Amino acid sequence: MLALILFLVLVYVALGIIGFVVKGLFWLFIVAGVLFLITLFIGGVIGGRRSGRRTR
Repeated sequence: MLALILFLVLVYVALGIIGFVVKGLFWLFIVAGVLFLITLFIGGVIGGRRSGRRTR
């Protein structure tokens, strides 16, 4: 699951850079930024729950 989240973050960063560099694709930068934040939030929620289940 962590690998999937990292892959998605990398894809969103790449889309954000492309959207920022190519004039007229600023919307792509905005969409990539929003998806990046959503992915980080979901990853944090899943990671937080997963670490809470470990008991010794």
